Amino acid sequence: MLMAHPTVLRNLVEQYEALCLLHAENGSTEARQRMDDIAYTLCVSTGTADVDSALVAARHRLPGARPEDDSVLSA
Repeated sequence: MLMAHPTVLRNLVEQYEALCLLHAENGSTEARQRMDDIAYTLCVSTGTADVDSALVAARHRLPGARPEDDSVLSA
């Protein structure tokens, strides 16, 4: 599997989080489509099937991530 560059992953995560904060899922057709596109790209970039898993995987691949910390998975 190809691995996305950490800068690309960080950018995707930041864009997705910004759209979530703006409630893009309830916004215009364009905003919803942009959110869906970013979610899809995150999934493809991390080899996951859903955006929540993609966000966890992307964060673990970013510089400074602590791979041994799985607290987000046990909550």
